[in-house]
Amino acid sequence: MGNGSRPAFCFHGYGEDALSFSFLEKHAGDGFTFFAVDLPFHGDTEWKEGYSCTTGDIEKIIKGILDEANPKPQTSNPKLTLIGYSLGGRVALALYEKMRSQVERLTLLAPDGLKVNFWYWLSTQTWFGNKLFLLTMKHPSWFFGFLKTLNKLKLVNASIFKFVNYYVGDKEVRELLYARWTTLRKLSPDLNHIKHLIRANKTIVWLVYGMHDRIILSSVGEKFRKGIEEQCTISVIHSGHQVLHEKHVDDILPALLQ
Repeated sequence: MGNGSRPAFCFHGYGEDALSFSFLEKHAGDGFTFFAVDLPFHGDTEWKEGYSCTTGDIEKIIKGILDEANPKPQTSNPKLTLIGYSLGGRVALALYEKMRSQVERLTLLAPDGLKVNFWYWLSTQTWFGNKLFLLTMKHPSWFFGFLKTLNKLKLVNASIFKFVNYYVGDKEVRELLYARWTTLRKLSPDLNHIKHLIRANKTIVWLVYGMHDRIILSSVGEKFRKGIEEQCTISVIHSGHQVLHEKHVDDILPALLQ
């Protein structure tokens, strides 16, 4: 989308697709060319590599897209902007770690990946946890009871309870949840290393959070920003978790242009 000289690769949130970024063309398409990618088990992507997708796989896809977009060899390739919303934030962070010399800016919207979620770690990074995850997706009744107990004890807030209940309540949605989480499990950014790379490469980083977001909190971004204050800007806008929306474009554009 767009016809600008600056290439930007966009990675969407969980359960969404590349079209989530389509409104950016109207507002910044003269400065950027946006390449939005459907992640495995999302949108129109037909993922045939089993339940495994590495940072190297995403890098190859990006290089393939760039080669197709610019068939003639160039003496100097333009630096990339990586844009990630929610789950896509984790993808962008992992990709930056691998392609840091080619990236000039990270724009992360309510990004996943800046904090290790215990349940995600248990479900995807351990053999036992992944087996339990698969069993739960097939037979979720015990998990619902456990979640209700946590909610009654106020150990899980209402937003999280509602969020999890939606993604576990439907068989097809559960199967996709298992496939998506397990497939992307290897995209696990090393935050200390990334902060070192941001300082060394003077990469511009913008973090945009929703003021009313109960899923991903801006306090996580503030913690990440420590030590890279000169490179990293945080913006908290009047939004819930759905930061990636045209109605918030005036808040998103500075994260791309300034």
